[in-house]
Amino acid sequence: MKILFSLALIGLIAFASAASATDGLVQIKSPYGPKKTMHRLEHVVKQRGLHVFARIDHAAGAAKIGETLRPTALLIFGNPRGGTPFMQCAQTVGIDLPLKALVWEDAASQVWIGYNDPAYIARRHGVPHCPVVKGLQKALAGIAEATVAQ
Repeated sequence: MKILFSLALIGLIAFASAASATDGLVQIKSPYGPKKTMHRLEHVVKQRGLHVFARIDHAAGAAKIGETLRPTALLIFGNPRGGTPFMQCAQTVGIDLPLKALVWEDAASQVWIGYNDPAYIARRHGVPHCPVVKGLQKALAGIAEATVAQ
């Protein structure tokens, strides 16, 4: 009985650790390949008047050191109209800005878009009632939905 309890406890701890690792990460399936998904994402972001600061290809970085990584790329983007009011709620929010979206292909060849939920960021910085959060959530959801639309 002790062994069963110990195994159950270890399993629960492992599950809790895995769940918290993605706490605050919104993940949306894409019907497109990783390159097309990233291209569409960047297009939608620019179309909505946001500035693209950088596009980072993590898989290409891994290849430079002789390692392999499934397709994984990060888009960093934003606009002072959304970021400034968020930082006015708590300046430390600036560590999580500009906004980011990750496109990756998992082990089952499913492509995903992920981004940090602004409500999670707000809680992280102690400003859960920051008035810009709902607007940022809506904007990010709209970008993700437009990116994966068929």
